[in-house]
Amino acid sequence: MPTAPIAAIILAAGQGTRMKSDTHKVLHPIAGRPMLHHLLASVDRLHPAEKVVVVGAGREQIEASLAGRGAKFAVQAEQLGTGHAVQQAEAALAEFSGDVLILYGDVPLVSDATMRAMIARLHAPDAPAAVVLGFRPADPAAYGRIVADDGGRIARMVEFKDASPEERAIDLCNSGLMAVRADDLFALLARVGNDNAAGEYYLPDIVMLAIADGRPSAVIEGEAWEVAGVNSRAELATVEAAWQQRRRAEAMAAGVTLTAPETVWFAHDTALGRDVTVGPNVVFGPGVHVADRATIHAFSHVEGATVGVGAEVGPYARLRPGAVLGEKSKVGNFVEVKKATLGPGAKANHLTYLGDAEIGAGANIGAGTITCNYDGFFKYRTEIGAGAFIGSNSALVAPVKIGDGAIVAAGSVVTRDVAADELAVARGNQEAKPGWAKRFRDAMTKKKAG
Repeated sequence: MPTAPIAAIILAAGQGTRMKSDTHKVLHPIAGRPMLHHLLASVDRLHPAEKVVVVGAGREQIEASLAGRGAKFAVQAEQLGTGHAVQQAEAALAEFSGDVLILYGDVPLVSDATMRAMIARLHAPDAPAAVVLGFRPADPAAYGRIVADDGGRIARMVEFKDASPEERAIDLCNSGLMAVRADDLFALLARVGNDNAAGEYYLPDIVMLAIADGRPSAVIEGEAWEVAGVNSRAELATVEAAWQQRRRAEAMAAGVTLTAPETVWFAHDTALGRDVTVGPNVVFGPGVHVADRATIHAFSHVEGATVGVGAEVGPYARLRPGAVLGEKSKVGNFVEVKKATLGPGAKANHLTYLGDAEIGAGANIGAGTITCNYDGFFKYRTEIGAGAFIGSNSALVAPVKIGDGAIVAAGSVVTRDVAADELAVARGNQEAKPGWAKRFRDAMTKKKAG
């Protein structure tokens, strides 16, 4: 990898009108992470010296989203084309000397490996003036075309609107992504005109200007999915679906069983261990780590949670942020866990809410149990000791502690601490009135008949 400093210019000034959204286009999520953040994650793996995001309409949203990410911002007040957009970053890079990657906020999935390949080609012995990332889509549609020889040296580039029928028949397309030396980039951009069908300043024109100067440029090819752009909700869904398909394949190749792969949805950072089994219609939100040999049964939703070795989740369970399941613990059907830890072997098999709680090893939480953690103003914690048994339909009113080995009788409302090995019964006494039910039915039947 060349050692010259790297800067990234990310174009994100488009209005995104086809999204029909109050949210800026590049902040719409794929796999639970905004598109722009996907791209910046790849950029950051190159350790760039500078990152400049070119913004326009909705700039406040982007600037707030990237607070603390080390990005500079340049404003494109008028939409005058991609060349004009890149030009707006010149002042921010006035002191920079090195290689510049030109990227697009709505082309979020280009990898750091591809970016490195572009930079490496820029430093090849033939020293191209620019490196363009090309691709061959199934349907070239209205993409700009690249005419190049077998060695990747570019003869010409043309926008679709300005292309001849012969040029439109070429399937090597321009992704818009480029690598250019900073000194060359802005000198060439200063010479770009707008004498074209759209009256815009096209970034690809710098390639043709360099060729006219006797300095050829080069194209390297990437995968079509990697440079897929998002301009509408339909395209967003298409890119999401393609991302999910690749992620499912990666998971299975790494030793995860997906019993119905097409129904499982991953987040960008989902981490699954070896011999994990995931049932149908499972959704992973961000921040999930599942250890070896765990099982996530069907129709479970898991987000911000850690699932231990050999643990079981679901079916129909919900793990919310802060849920931690210890080794061989179990959370069953219609159980919700939020900001709570289950120790090794602890069980909550059905119809339970555990929030802001610590459950000890081997504890058993009966059906219908609720930790009442919120009084309308503040949250409080519940502590349940190792080996404790909580009977069905119990309400534990936090803050409260249930000691090791304690038993809470079914149907109890517990408002005070329960000592270790103690039995707590907090419910009304049962009374029996012989014959009452028959007398009631007889009286009501007579009343209804009258």
